[in-house]
Amino acid sequence: METNKKIYFASDVHLGAPGINNHRLHEKRFVNWLDTVKKDASEIYLMGDIFDFWFEYKHVVPRGFTRFLGKLSEITDSGIPVHFFTGNHDIWLFDYLENECGVKVYREPVIRDFNGKKVFLAHGDGLGDYDKHYNFLKSVFTNKFAQWLFARIHPNSGIGLANYWSGKSREKNNKEYGDKYLGDDKEFSVLYAKEFLKEEKVDYFVFGHRHVARTVSVGPGCQLIFLGDWIQHFSYGVFDGNTIELQYFDSHV
Repeated sequence: METNKKIYFASDVHLGAPGINNHRLHEKRFVNWLDTVKKDASEIYLMGDIFDFWFEYKHVVPRGFTRFLGKLSEITDSGIPVHFFTGNHDIWLFDYLENECGVKVYREPVIRDFNGKKVFLAHGDGLGDYDKHYNFLKSVFTNKFAQWLFARIHPNSGIGLANYWSGKSREKNNKEYGDKYLGDDKEFSVLYAKEFLKEEKVDYFVFGHRHVARTVSVGPGCQLIFLGDWIQHFSYGVFDGNTIELQYFDSHV
């Protein structure tokens, strides 16, 4: 990592979400952020739920997102690596972004060394055994046969059905969790991080998923970064070569 370069992290943009009033403005705001950070980025990590829904049929992908996809391609063509973690809303992302936009896709957590700092990276859903109901649903959604069955549905119906599920999931999560931090003893990500540290030392955990912009101490010399979202917080993480900090984007679109 060059001394004047930074590593950026963002999560939970939810492009195309039914509850967003102005989809073009929403997309342009995030694209403006990508335009801003590419100037000094050594790498960019998109940590899941960038799309509110995504499914790749054999010859069809969801309509829209042209500004975002074009910007991804521009950035990777310039030589800046972009890493894309699937979230619970874009879990059905297969090889389109890798082949067309040049990004690297991850479906499981990874641990990276950034200038001597050990960083655990994940979207943040389904970690450990804390949410057994969700883990069961995730096992269904990642099942190859279930994916094959869904692909048999015409895109007009399939994407409409998926948007309905997404809305119901959001209503349920807002009712149970909302966008408020629940406390160290109730946040599944915090509980998981503390258990993980008993077996292996890391300096940072970087998670999305919870739509909470917050830094939490989870052990001696270890912090968990909740990246927030791009619906209310417009927040992101920055590694400057020494520490990871939360920042907020002031867009003028």
